[in-house]
Amino acid sequence: MLGVAMVLPLVITWVYFVLLSGSHPALQRGVAIVGKSVQFALPVVWVGLICRERLGWIAATWRGVSGGFGFGLLVFVTMIVGWHQVLEPRGELQAAADEIRTKVIELGVDSLVGYLALGIFYSLVHSLLEEYYWRWYVFGRLRRYVSVNWAILLSSIAFASHHVILLTTYFGWFSPWTWFFSVSVAVGGAFWAWLYQRSGSLYGPWISHLLIDAAIFLIGFQMMGDFLM
Repeated sequence: MLGVAMVLPLVITWVYFVLLSGSHPALQRGVAIVGKSVQFALPVVWVGLICRERLGWIAATWRGVSGGFGFGLLVFVTMIVGWHQVLEPRGELQAAADEIRTKVIELGVDSLVGYLALGIFYSLVHSLLEEYYWRWYVFGRLRRYVSVNWAILLSSIAFASHHVILLTTYFGWFSPWTWFFSVSVAVGGAFWAWLYQRSGSLYGPWISHLLIDAAIFLIGFQMMGDFLM
């Protein structure tokens, strides 16, 4: 089941983001919602109902929040400054911007309100769900079978894998940006796993993840220019 959990997000992303590309927006959204619902329900069902273990994440403390906030803020500022000072002036991501606009339309987000709602949901809610899934369940279970360092490595690679599908859609398989951003995601996942191991709490990784997702949506909004206005 742990192996399924590590591969399932990649499969779901490939289905609704690649296989169903060009399909009706309602179909893509429906498959994404059903797939992610199954994904995020899996750990609770398996641990709580099948294995009958206590869901320890409910009792998480606020330890590690300052470290998570500091890391998230550092990455947030680096991303915003890098976009404004390097990437945007040089037009490095212009081709990706066109693909992002196309994908946003395919997923039925065609207004400023819709984009803001999506950004708020992903930053606040989806980031927490991903931390519960990848750090509490995948990393937490991996620790039972391998060393902590190996658990950090394997869980962060699995976490980055479904992001590779997203990034290749925008940049292509042979773009250096695809692999730079993919490695960056893996590094972030490794830090969050380390922070979770150190603090025993999901709140620090969640706040850090929240800030970085907010930066992504802010840059995405600026990349799309007047499209949503």
